[in-house]
Amino acid sequence: MSKKGSSFKDVLQSMFATSAILVAFLVSLYLYYNVMGNPVNFEGGNPAGKGLPGNYLAIVYKGGMIVPLLMTLVLTLIIFTFERFITLSRANGKGRLTTFVRNLQNLMNEGKIDEALAACDKQKGSLANVMRSGLIRYNDLKNDKELEKDQKILSIQKSLEEATALELPMLGKNMIIFSTLASICVLIGLIGTVLGMIRAFGALAQSGAPDALALATGISEALVNTAFGISGSCIAIVMYNFFSSKIDGYTFKIDEAGFSLTQTFAASLRN
Repeated sequence: MSKKGSSFKDVLQSMFATSAILVAFLVSLYLYYNVMGNPVNFEGGNPAGKGLPGNYLAIVYKGGMIVPLLMTLVLTLIIFTFERFITLSRANGKGRLTTFVRNLQNLMNEGKIDEALAACDKQKGSLANVMRSGLIRYNDLKNDKELEKDQKILSIQKSLEEATALELPMLGKNMIIFSTLASICVLIGLIGTVLGMIRAFGALAQSGAPDALALATGISEALVNTAFGISGSCIAIVMYNFFSSKIDGYTFKIDEAGFSLTQTFAASLRN
């Protein structure tokens, strides 16, 4: 892949990320005002008043303006979870990677390089792309009489490293979003909690009887934002660790297959 093509893909990725966050924010505002803030959820049809008993939409609406921000973060998390699933599924290619690596090793040991290349073309995953690059170099160097043995091995290793360097960024793309969301979900939730507690204590601090509605609203705001923040952070941490383990698995298999190719080539030079 050329630098120009890689730069264009980076621009598209940035545009996708920005668009996803914007769409999530707009959807969150719509849900907050038109679904959760729907007058039918409140006594007397007044969103500024008390919610109907047992109506959770009204309870969430009482969480205040921090709620749409937290909903935006959660929806963004959901969007990028689907994006990672799709991307890593494409990187996995067709069939099981373990079976593909084992078949590839058998073909290389038998010297069937053309068949191995065909298997890579059929598999169409990140590992197949890396191995295809190494196998093409393998073919080029097999009958080369000018380079020394060590130079040939280093050349194959360099080819594998270059191909790997092109594939790994795609595997790890947008992972920073999960780690960021894991942190800021809790922090923004805490901001909402503090604002809610300020409102609740403000209701208690009034002279005479406390304002029961303001007190309940403040407590609802605090609890709703806490729940949203902690839930979003937990999901982000789980998904980050899940995708990280998948990426580590791909990387290990790429290294394993590359090492096997190099060893097979070195063995063929000794024979």
